[in-house]
Amino acid sequence: MLSTGALRAHLLAAGLAGPVATPREKSLRNHRLFAARDPRVTLGLDPEGRWDERDLLRLMADRCGVSGDPGHRTGHEVIDPERTLGALDAFAGRLAAAARRRAPVLFGTGHPRPLLGFYAILADAMSSAGCLVLTPAQGRCVDMTTRFGVRTLLLDYARGVALMRGPRDEGAGCEPGVHTHSPLPVRVALGAAAEVGGPLPELVVGDHGWVCGAGQLGIETIGLADADDPAPFVGEAEGRVAVVVPLDDAVRSDYYRPLTRYVLNRACLSQ
Repeated sequence: MLSTGALRAHLLAAGLAGPVATPREKSLRNHRLFAARDPRVTLGLDPEGRWDERDLLRLMADRCGVSGDPGHRTGHEVIDPERTLGALDAFAGRLAAAARRRAPVLFGTGHPRPLLGFYAILADAMSSAGCLVLTPAQGRCVDMTTRFGVRTLLLDYARGVALMRGPRDEGAGCEPGVHTHSPLPVRVALGAAAEVGGPLPELVVGDHGWVCGAGQLGIETIGLADADDPAPFVGEAEGRVAVVVPLDDAVRSDYYRPLTRYVLNRACLSQ
């Protein structure tokens, strides 16, 4: 079993926590956009609070451990590994509770290249525990707004995890999916499940729009978020997202494997 100390060392060595690659300038820009309720950074969340830039900086300092000094405007963010570890324990607790009641679960990611493997192993473990891992709306077209205009993508599933693909990306050997922060995929998936009479997920596991979009609809959600994405942490603070794990969400995919083992051990789901 991976010890807490060993995982802490891995978080720091892999750049998942401690000094991370996330630019401080990008974080502060996203705070400004969130305060203006820009949908590119609210990710499907409709905040109840006012959440100005200073509020968001205080929140991110509390939840991630980044500098709360508004005068610190350049360089890279620093995520407190203790906060990451504590959130991973809470994340594992929610998975364990869902496994005990054999709840239907939906997994989805907007960062498939780095994070697909992390979620896929969890999906397999939940399936082995007797949970139904849902795959609604597979193959459904979703019109996504990008800076280049509207692009039609396909909602697909890889190893039980929802992701978006370009219409020509299907098949063996293709890239793992399209990077997106949009809440539209989870809305389409949930809408399709409701259209056929369910089952609906009792837990959604993912990131970005998957977490915020499902949480806004009242579904229990847990996920990962970087220090430049305030929306999931606002959702957590307002009670619509159950657990958010602060970490760098764009490092090499194999760097997340020790986190997966740790979560499975904590949730008593190791096979």
